[in-house]
Amino acid sequence: MSTSINPLARLFAGADQLVAEIERRGAEGADHPSDARAEITPYHPKALDLTVAEIVEETETTRTFRMRRTDGELLPPFLAGQYISLHVQVGDVLTNRALSISSSPAARDHYDLTVRRLRGGRVSNHLIDTARVGDRFTSGGPIGTFCHDPLFHGDDIVFLAGGSGVAPAMSMIRDIVDHGLSRRFTLVYGSRHADDVIFRDELDAVAGKHPDITVHHVISDPGPDWTGEVGPLDAALISRLVGPLAGRMTYLCGPPGKYAYLVRQLESLGHPRRRIRLEANSVALPPPADPRWPAELDPEEKVTVTVRGQGSVEVPRGRPLLDALEDNGLRPEASCRSGECALCRVRVCSGEVFHAEEARLRASDREFGFAHCCVAYPLTDLEIDF
Repeated sequence: MSTSINPLARLFAGADQLVAEIERRGAEGADHPSDARAEITPYHPKALDLTVAEIVEETETTRTFRMRRTDGELLPPFLAGQYISLHVQVGDVLTNRALSISSSPAARDHYDLTVRRLRGGRVSNHLIDTARVGDRFTSGGPIGTFCHDPLFHGDDIVFLAGGSGVAPAMSMIRDIVDHGLSRRFTLVYGSRHADDVIFRDELDAVAGKHPDITVHHVISDPGPDWTGEVGPLDAALISRLVGPLAGRMTYLCGPPGKYAYLVRQLESLGHPRRRIRLEANSVALPPPADPRWPAELDPEEKVTVTVRGQGSVEVPRGRPLLDALEDNGLRPEASCRSGECALCRVRVCSGEVFHAEEARLRASDREFGFAHCCVAYPLTDLEIDF
């Protein structure tokens, strides 16, 4: 058997080897399902058993947790910009959070998870206050689409980061350095105070050694000793720092409440929306902040949610359905907690839900009545199944 290959596919590194492998498997016959699972599992594991090997204090409010596989084996490969969903027991509640990997894809003996303390943040505060070297956690494998694809995204990147949103940018920068990639990378990193800047020494050192990597720090509340750029990060400042945007892919990662503003600033510079990529693994804005929320409904008023075969619970309308279920010991599978990955889909058998704008509903979700419960809010009494 001979497998034809489109000449354009030759542009992909490894295309010839891939075709040869397809021909080999075709000649040998279909692999047994168990053989396929044995090959796939090391790259896409259902669960990872991780141990905290080191904790680095990046700033007063930020820690990097270096996680190694408890069995000592190499971790699955990942693309710079991806995240893992870390399962965390906080009191009586078992929950998870999507945490971007800040380490380089070249280092598969560990994942670095950089966590910043958030006001009212259940998991971030718990990790910073209680996690210790030697603690064990479970997680899913690497996941996410907020990564660089050179075929579609080009080799000239602009990255606008805020706070701990610098984590995926750090992974991308380390990837460029460790693999000697021919890629231009411009980071504009906003922080409130100068002492809030995460990875500042490493970022400045890398930018000093690599002419294709540029780092601009922007401080919104500068002290008397700050001599660098001062926010807000508006269209004029973006244009001055990064230059013309034509043909460049722009990445945004930071507080979700800033996304709409930054997109408007970029679009005012003539930058098309298709050239702007947003990190999705962040918490959606609460219902009162969404103008689409029905004004006549009180977010604090409780409704009844019945899970088929698992009982009923009373929950406030304004609490994400996933959080409300976890509060009551009910745990749909979940990963991104931002409406993108669809792992937390539940079927709405009766009742009505409100989806945050971040929800990435599929046509099949709408047709068959599925909700992404991480960004869904119960408007009425519900019956769901999962």
